[in-house]
Amino acid sequence: MPYRSTRILRHGAGGDHTPIDAVVLTHDQRHVRRKLLHMQHDDVVMLDLKEPVQLGHGDLLLTETGETIEVIAAEELLYEVTPKDRLHLVELAWHLGNRHLPAQIEGERILILRDHVIRDMLAGLGATVREVCEPFHPLRGAYHGHGHHHHGHG
Repeated sequence: MPYRSTRILRHGAGGDHTPIDAVVLTHDQRHVRRKLLHMQHDDVVMLDLKEPVQLGHGDLLLTETGETIEVIAAEELLYEVTPKDRLHLVELAWHLGNRHLPAQIEGERILILRDHVIRDMLAGLGATVREVCEPFHPLRGAYHGHGHHHHGHG
């Protein structure tokens, strides 16, 4: 019989919880409400939440029996986009946001999912783009969770 979880304990929320197993999930898979998740050691947990959530690396799924299962952010195939300077970083982030692309924006770089068309666009804008493989934590968009957005792009 699978485990069942209806509560999330956020990473660093305190408490002494030693996980019994872990689920490794991509950024898309970490946005969930109700889903059967496969753990690393071939067991499953039914996540059944009232509202959709974005699970973070290190969060814990609290089972109905009081055990915990750790959430691990999977490594993903990404591009690391490095700007010439801070103003260039803002310009690159604007171009990515204008295309509604998930992006992890940091002080000195931006991470995006690999897409050769976007890579070429960014290189054409003067960015250094290199392939990396690491966990991806994109910012959640302003329209996320509010249905479809309706504004012009012209």
